[in-house]
Amino acid sequence: MAFKTISVKTETAQQLVDITQQVRLVVRESGVKSGVCRVFIPHTTAAVTINENADPNVRRDILNRLEQVAPSDGTYLHTEGNSHAHIKSSLVGSSVSVFVEAGQLVLGTWQSVFLCEFDGPRTRNVMVRVSAG
Repeated sequence: MAFKTISVKTETAQQLVDITQQVRLVVRESGVKSGVCRVFIPHTTAAVTINENADPNVRRDILNRLEQVAPSDGTYLHTEGNSHAHIKSSLVGSSVSVFVEAGQLVLGTWQSVFLCEFDGPRTRNVMVRVSAG
């Protein structure tokens, strides 16, 4: 079993950052050959997801649709000005799980793990736990 926190600097207010290579490194360093990798983000205005990595327009489409659902310039009761980010984070989610087989993440051909920034730019912590079994 291994646990590591990855630090990720985001560059814009809203973006999807591919963190697959960093997660793969944690899996490799863990020595776990068969098990589960859990990725969790301990922030209320960011999220993690698994989605397509080949076409950057998919990332743009996701962000654009989330912006339609929870507009940055919408009217909210929360006075910090980032309610849209809290809502987007709740919709996407704070964790994902990926199987590990033969010491590798089991992802589809086009899949990657993404940190979803909704209130940046910031430095975000992403927690990764790899467990055997």
